[in-house]
Amino acid sequence: MGDGQEWDYSYDVVVVGSGNGGLTAALCCYEMGARDVLVVEKSDLYGGTSSISGGGVWIPCNRYAQAAGAADSLEAARVYLRQLITDEEVPDYQLDAYLENGPKMVEFLHQRTRARYTTLDCYPDYYTNLDGAMEGHRSMEPEPFNADELGEEWRRLRRTHPMMHLAGVIGITQLEAAQLVGQQPGWWKIAARLGVAYLLDLPWRFKDRYHRRLATGCAGVARLRASLLDRDIPLWLSTPMTRVIDSDGKVLGIEVERGGERLRIQARRGVVLAAGGFEHNQAMREQYLPQPTDHRWSAGTRDNTGDAISEGLRLGAKMHRLDEAWWCNTISVPGETQPRLSIMEKSYPGSIVVNPAGERFSNESQNYMAFQQETFRKHSAANPCHPAWQVFDANFRARYFVGPLYNSKFMPDWAVPKRFEEEGFFARAESISELADKIGVDAEGLTATVAKMNAYARSGVDEDLKRGESAYDRYYGDPRVSPNPCLGAIEQAPYYAIRIDPGDFGTQGGMVIDANARVCHEDGHTIEGLYAIGNCSAPTLPCYPGPGATLGPAMTFAYQAAKSITGYQEP
Repeated sequence: MGDGQEWDYSYDVVVVGSGNGGLTAALCCYEMGARDVLVVEKSDLYGGTSSISGGGVWIPCNRYAQAAGAADSLEAARVYLRQLITDEEVPDYQLDAYLENGPKMVEFLHQRTRARYTTLDCYPDYYTNLDGAMEGHRSMEPEPFNADELGEEWRRLRRTHPMMHLAGVIGITQLEAAQLVGQQPGWWKIAARLGVAYLLDLPWRFKDRYHRRLATGCAGVARLRASLLDRDIPLWLSTPMTRVIDSDGKVLGIEVERGGERLRIQARRGVVLAAGGFEHNQAMREQYLPQPTDHRWSAGTRDNTGDAISEGLRLGAKMHRLDEAWWCNTISVPGETQPRLSIMEKSYPGSIVVNPAGERFSNESQNYMAFQQETFRKHSAANPCHPAWQVFDANFRARYFVGPLYNSKFMPDWAVPKRFEEEGFFARAESISELADKIGVDAEGLTATVAKMNAYARSGVDEDLKRGESAYDRYYGDPRVSPNPCLGAIEQAPYYAIRIDPGDFGTQGGMVIDANARVCHEDGHTIEGLYAIGNCSAPTLPCYPGPGATLGPAMTFAYQAAKSITGYQEP
């Protein structure tokens, strides 16, 4: 085929990975003129970590926010971000390309595909105390989508994490989750409406135990997948990439395994790597990430073992921030194969997170990325911050959900599986000191910490860690609690604890890219024919400035890659 190579298949563009970034790249390439596109996916399910996630996409000045009348500007967003991200961490060209082209990407998908989003008007940026921050309208979540619109492809869609399903079977939006998990006023009406719709959909009950209605991450992926189906763009599942094929510094295609065969696939115009990070490669974690680290604590899809990053390293790609991840405490529930993210529950008033000394070490209500980064900064052999425990009392247990524990009105103590306590995940005791003994925490330290928190709950001021002072802190607070919606007393027996781990939902570092998502070589030039987006590329928003700060850049640089590959000129 003109390059001296033998190929089993030939396409204009080959995309590796089927998350938001990969599917956006395929759609944009097609719509921009490269009609012969193939997507390959390692797993037997499509969607990757994008599908597991809450599906939020952080794009300042997006069309949905503008339609809602949000007063925002790209300059305000840039001011906000530059207080969090140095130009050594993310160069101007990368940040500017993201800010300028993110809204264009959203508009492009809205006009040409089934992608549809809802602006999150009350979900604030994560550092609302900084200039340029917004208290809403920079993040979008996917509009719910009916699974039957995918035809038989709904069977191969990776589902959003069970924590984002009511009763384990009904997908809920981020807005619904905030009300349901915290049992805010009107929560039961939402639960009743969703439950009735689920029960009355009898035709679908014969097909699947899940609700027909998809929400959050898998709804976003489903909308993109449906758009691929509309265009007959092939997506090969169970097809891991084994090698990037290059010659004389130019990428020509990839090698894959499919159906027990090794296949060579030509990419006449470019290869787009969108295959995620290395969160489930324990050897790479131990080589690059801070300690303690364990792939079993990661909520990222288990197929993410660094395949694309390893190939980038072999090709001499410049790498950046391999020692970072998208951090979030996780809850590893006995009997569940995937950890749950601990985002909302540790923010509610009436609980604390403590280390083995029984001491708090971070503001429990701050954003999950900052909480975990502070954990690593403070962790040492002399002052370990792991294992950590979320400690709460009977009042908290009666009001809120915590991981797999529905509140005691729905799940009394006798209904909690015995294995939770037997396997060291959960503890219950009639006193704080007894609880400390059960979880291996210093009893005097925990008793003193609880006493301090009870005093802070009365005064409304957390003198140690400033919990409740920012708008983000208060987003998952309880407005029924005063004087501080994030602070509540721990004083009603019995007392409880659940173990939380220093987990993540994906690694952060990867190949350095230019403004068009072309992979940069260590020597400074770009590697011809090779593009990288998402978690196999170096991050654009390493500070995690707001909800959806991974999917926003992944989709934006997918759009940029497609423009570069096709030569598309924006109108």
